Amino acid sequence: MLSILIPTYNYNVYPLVETIEKQVLKANIIFELICLDDGSFSILNENNQKINALANCKFIEAKKNNGRTATRQLLAEQAQYNWLLFLDCDVIPIENNFIENYIKEITSHTEVVFGGFAYNAKHTNSDKTLRYTFGKYREEVDSTIRNKNPYKVIISANFLIKKNLFIKLNKSEHHNIYGLDYLFSSMLKQNHIQVKHINNEVYHLGIDDNPVYLEKAKKAVETLSFLIKNNRIKSNAISLLKAYRILKNIGLAKVFGKLMFQFNSEIEQNLTGNSPSLFLFDLYRLGYFCRIT
Repeated sequence: MLSILIPTYNYNVYPLVETIEKQVLKANIIFELICLDDGSFSILNENNQKINALANCKFIEAKKNNGRTATRQLLAEQAQYNWLLFLDCDVIPIENNFIENYIKEITSHTEVVFGGFAYNAKHTNSDKTLRYTFGKYREEVDSTIRNKNPYKVIISANFLIKKNLFIKLNKSEHHNIYGLDYLFSSMLKQNHIQVKHINNEVYHLGIDDNPVYLEKAKKAVETLSFLIKNNRIKSNAISLLKAYRILKNIGLAKVFGKLMFQFNSEIEQNLTGNSPSLFLFDLYRLGYFCRIT
């Protein structure tokens, strides 16, 4: 028995739901699918209402914007079954046996399973090079590599988890801020949750334009800084944080932050261009983190 939960906001999620419904019916399991729009009041929801005509599927529109974390909590609390499959609205499974692959992982020893993320060049264009490049080379990682350091590549756009475990971990966070996968990863590690990664990827379709993603990346750095200042992250596998602590320990964090700021314009020009450098992207984020932390 499986509850498939899809938080959405101003997005046509019907194609994803239709794809998932066909796969679950083929798998012949007891299921429900709930899609919750987070108060977007979008015209796209007229099309999303068709979800209610699909088998065991429903589309709900929230009356106000609650944020991604609260929306997921609401979905989990509404879920009937003990296993939750969370999917972001802007993804699509690569394989026709996507659901069956997850069903095989449900055992008495399983706690959380991450299927993985993938990128296809046909889903992007020259205005989205930064998000595509970062995703292709940092997020599209084979499960054999992910399992060697299971808390490092945690992408909550595609994962299976026990209901009681998710509610326990998620209920402690009430902030509507971008980049909380940092916290989710830390909480899994801190609580010694057994994490398994498999190759059951979804394509990421909603790739941001370069300037938009650059701002989101800064928001994620701000979130990480907030979490560190408030002692919310105690155990982690975050490369940016490890680099910062090395600089801080040798007394160079503030100096590095100021130095990198001198090159901000040149780096941003590269990052929003046709061939963004991930090395420069790392330096850019680390410099920003050093300045605000």
